[in-house]
Amino acid sequence: MKTIRITELRNAPGLLEQAALWFHQKWGVPAEAYRESMRCCIERKTGIPQWYLVLDEERNILAGAGAIENDFHPRRDLAPNLCALYVEQAHRNRGIARAVLGFVRRDLGRMGVPAVYLITDHTAFYEACGWSFLTMVEDGGGHPMRIYAAPTL
Repeated sequence: MKTIRITELRNAPGLLEQAALWFHQKWGVPAEAYRESMRCCIERKTGIPQWYLVLDEERNILAGAGAIENDFHPRRDLAPNLCALYVEQAHRNRGIARAVLGFVRRDLGRMGVPAVYLITDHTAFYEACGWSFLTMVEDGGGHPMRIYAAPTL
């Protein structure tokens, strides 16, 4: 696998608008919600929220993820949450998502965060990346969701 470079948005504030629009296009969450979270990330530098990007040589976003307080589930005690992990289709199956997951866990660990959580249906992938099923919860509509946890590194 070619070495990838992961950029912390807090260290690249000029990418905020590009990142907010990219995540909005991938997940359908309003771009302004991303902008607000990303501004907080840039202003605070440490703590939650945090945002991470994988860029190509032309500074196009190939992949990204965030770490936020809560990713739309009722268990406020299970925080922070990895959110919005996405790898562009043309760049999948190259280890990029796994690298981002490890990077986020190391970065949050350096900040003193002991564990990180996520909501997912991609169970085998996350289990292969060191995450463990923790519990089931229901979203606001009563639909079951699986929460996974991983210690930071």
